Amino acid sequence: MLLFFILGLFVHFVFFGSIFDIYFTSPLVHGMTPQFTPLPPPAKRLVLFVADGLRADALYELEENGDSRAPFIRNIITHEGSWGISHTRVPTESRPGHVALLAGFYEDVSAVAKGWKENPVEFDSLINESKYTWSWGSPDILTMFAKGASGDHVFTYTYDADNEDFGAHDVTELDTWVFDKVKEFFHAARNNQSLFSKLNEEKIVFFLHLLGIDTNGHAHRPSSRDYKDNIKLVDAGVREMVSVLEHFYGNDGKTAFIFTSDHGMTDWGAHGAGHPSETLTPFVTWGAGIKYPQKVSAQKFDDVFLKEWELESWKRHDVRQADIAPLMASLIGVPFPLNSVGILPIDYLNNTDLFKAESMFTNAIQILEQFKVKMTQKKEVTLPFLFIPFKWLPESKQLNILRKARSYIRQRKYDEAVSLCKELIHLALKGLSYYHTYDRFFLGINVVLGFVGWTSYASLLIIKSHFNLTKGVNREVKKPSHLLSCSFIAIGVFVAFFLLLQGCPWTYYMYCLLPVPIWYAVLREFQVIQDLVTLLLTFPPSHFVGYLLVFTLGIEILVLSFFYRYMLTAGLLAFAGWPFITQLWTRAKSISLSWSFFSLLLAVFPLMPVVGREPDIFLVMGAGLLVLLPSLCVLTSLLKRKDSFLNEELLLHLFQMLCVALSMCVMYSTHSSLLKKQGLPLLNQIVSWIILASSLVLPLLSPTSLFERLFSILLSSMSAYILLSTGYEALFPLVLSCLMFVWIEMEQETLQQHGVSHKQKVTSVQFTCNTDIAQFRQLYLDDLRRAFFLVFFLVTAFFGTGNIASLNSFDLASVYCFLTVFSPFMMGALMMWKILIPFILVMCAFEAVQLTTQLSSKSLFLMVLVISDIMALHFFFLVKDYGSWLDIGTSLS
Repeated sequence: MLLFFILGLFVHFVFFGSIFDIYFTSPLVHGMTPQFTPLPPPAKRLVLFVADGLRADALYELEENGDSRAPFIRNIITHEGSWGISHTRVPTESRPGHVALLAGFYEDVSAVAKGWKENPVEFDSLINESKYTWSWGSPDILTMFAKGASGDHVFTYTYDADNEDFGAHDVTELDTWVFDKVKEFFHAARNNQSLFSKLNEEKIVFFLHLLGIDTNGHAHRPSSRDYKDNIKLVDAGVREMVSVLEHFYGNDGKTAFIFTSDHGMTDWGAHGAGHPSETLTPFVTWGAGIKYPQKVSAQKFDDVFLKEWELESWKRHDVRQADIAPLMASLIGVPFPLNSVGILPIDYLNNTDLFKAESMFTNAIQILEQFKVKMTQKKEVTLPFLFIPFKWLPESKQLNILRKARSYIRQRKYDEAVSLCKELIHLALKGLSYYHTYDRFFLGINVVLGFVGWTSYASLLIIKSHFNLTKGVNREVKKPSHLLSCSFIAIGVFVAFFLLLQGCPWTYYMYCLLPVPIWYAVLREFQVIQDLVTLLLTFPPSHFVGYLLVFTLGIEILVLSFFYRYMLTAGLLAFAGWPFITQLWTRAKSISLSWSFFSLLLAVFPLMPVVGREPDIFLVMGAGLLVLLPSLCVLTSLLKRKDSFLNEELLLHLFQMLCVALSMCVMYSTHSSLLKKQGLPLLNQIVSWIILASSLVLPLLSPTSLFERLFSILLSSMSAYILLSTGYEALFPLVLSCLMFVWIEMEQETLQQHGVSHKQKVTSVQFTCNTDIAQFRQLYLDDLRRAFFLVFFLVTAFFGTGNIASLNSFDLASVYCFLTVFSPFMMGALMMWKILIPFILVMCAFEAVQLTTQLSSKSLFLMVLVISDIMALHFFFLVKDYGSWLDIGTSLS
């Protein structure tokens, strides 16, 4: 069994790791030559304002009285510059947004493992290509670009990370800090000759990161007065910064300004997914090299925004977020970031047609360079007769397009040149994607082959160990032939030699060689397979097909529930009717009714909204009171015992009840304090952490009898869960636990149908009892159902009130009793613990089921493993490496 366990652990580790090797590798390549426009740039310097978390509609829309919320930006749109909407790519998080803005490519998923703070892969950016860059703002954003820059030309000024406090009295101070520091900087520069000379160089960048709007949105939501007032403050600050810079440079007309946002925000104060309120951000630019406002009578956009914002008369130019990087590089004449996939939006440029055509030509060569490097890398590790090049862009076509575009530029046919360059860019981007996913099919087939073999082997092991297939007939066990062993050894050698010739990474050897020993182990059990087929042929075809359909339907419901939570409701409704189609209803009416009632009650939760709901502190308080009611009943029973009045069991129970009551008080007090903008009280924070820590220890001190231990786990879990709740989800663990208690009783009733044992009282079973291995019985069909119930309840525990994969499913207010200062890892850990609490309740109940039904934990484990592995195979083909964290994370869950 130990060898099997180690093998299983290794197989699952390889299977899980393969997902990141196949789907989530970095798209970046290195070794390209920097490309820049050979003509003089229109601007000497660039000022980039990024208002973190600012929605497009929040900036552009008018107030109820008809005034603009951002009068300075509005004046720019109508009198000085160009404007539009920047369409961001999901995931809509701060780091991916800033990487797209400054480096011109869309962040790969591996960055999430670093919490958006470090560079998982090195990349080039506008900041790196600039002569000098000065930046002010959040330490989370600025430091990653400074770290990735070469040389000593990037200067960052950041406030302390503790200032990013969602519970602070006035988070607009994050923005006023930036504006004040910039004013001090330019004032000091007049008296510092070295700094003054640097500031008068060409190709310099000023980057102002403004986090206040994002923090206010999380804390108070975008519809709040705090969020809207913060926009006004930023607008006034931008106007002042423009005035400071123009005064410093004597209005020389060589400064380009860009105002945008990294991502938007939903109405409920979250971001990370693909809702339009998150992906539509403002983009306003003016100054050197930028077109002046253009009045138009009609525009090509079919949305209603222009009319709502009363901007239908002013020409709107939309861009993709990655397109902003080449625009900024073109304005100040620095090389385009090497890994940029952005397409230069020439409609924003106020320059000659020659400059636009040359810039677009440079853009095309820069992206084509990436394509060539990617193709060369793939060609070097593929045997010549197996290499399949990207057929839409052969080398001859590359040269032909470039030659023709250069000829058009010489002939002053600039529009034709631009059109050709755009065609080349689109083909090169398709080619990049092609070579990035070149090995995906080959690796996927090998990984699936190995995992199917493993699942088959685990299934055969269950059948061999726990089913009497031969029905007492003595059968001589045949040893596997040497031919089988030699065949698989030869296959393994051939595969290894093939991978060696191709110069493949070491991980490829694991994926391709692992199926060989696994399938050898499967075929060694040929006798079991033969006996199983013989047994199945004795079943009536209708019964066999019926069982197969029910099993398949159950698996598909589990798979679909990861994407559509209401499928859990459908499953629970089916569970509610289970007793009525069996003999359970006639044998145990009260237990059957309880099972149906709690199944129906639990079925409500997957239908409840996950996002967009308002916090409801009274529901959390109600959940606490509902937990205390049965606690009082247990307390009464403890007092009625003839033991000493104050024994350890009684004191422990009283302390756990006190923790629940304290959790309710802390939750209510914290909620009130944050509403008054008084921050998180220190005493509340200390008590919250103490309660959380004690919830991990107290159940271990409780009596080992099944009921008392389970109830102790429930009490401790609820004390922590209340602190992590904001609404109806506080009731979820309580309802789930009630269903688990009834489940234990139901399984004892079903066991009587087979006459296995006399019914035991739940209170008499001890978790510490050492069950004699001889008592373990053969498996029944009901045991497969028990394993399925466990998997279903685990999925329900994960997805009952949210989606583990999506940050949008969880309100940051859930952790405000513990901390309000932004800390992605700590907040993520607390949210993960909130998710795990229902999971723990289900696992503890299942352990009780295993004890009371005298079922081998090994066989149960294997059945659960097989069900889970069949689901995993489904998900392997549904993994997404694009889209929102909801899309990506759901497929990984």
